[in-house]
Order: sequence, then C-alpha cells, then structure tokens
Amino acid sequence: MTPDDLSIDYEEGGILTTKQLDKVILSKGAWTTIMFRYVNWESANEAYGEDKFTIRRFQKRNGEYTPRSKFNITNAKQAKQIIEALQGWIEEKA
Repeated sequence: MTPDDLSIDYEEGGILTTKQLDKVILSKGAWTTIMFRYVNWESANEAYGEDKFTIRRFQKRNGEYTPRSKFNITNAKQAKQIIEALQGWIEEKA
C-alpha cells in the first residue's frame, strides 16, 4: 500500500456516505500527511452536502497505514480563513 491508495471514502448500508472528491499528499514517509476534499451524504435531502476538507496523518508500520490524527475544515469560509492566515504569515517572512 502507498499514500496514493489511501482514501476517506466510506460506505454504509450501500450508500457512499463520505465521498472523496480529491486529495493532495503533503508529506510521505513513516508519517504521511494528506489533505482531502470530500462531501457527506445528507439523507434528509437525498444529496451530497457542501464541500468539506480534512487533513489526516497516517503512521506507516509493517507496510500498513494507520490513521493517527485529523483536523476537519467544515466549510469554505473556514478554509478561506486558514488560507488568509497562512498567506499573511508567509508574506511576513518574505
């Protein structure tokens, strides 16, 4: 298994309740960090909700990746706030 094989797709009762849309591998190695873009199935609306984002850390042991931690970004507004903060800090250093 490689980081390219890792996914957050999750199926329950024949429904893909967490659907991965994209991912970016931020680091590889004994500790792998991946940022995922995904949507959750909303049964009330019988449709997928708005885009969400999560950063997950996996530890590789004996060729297997085990999830160790995660940070969920629950909406586009929060994602933009994170982007703005990071850009501000990076520009301060330039």
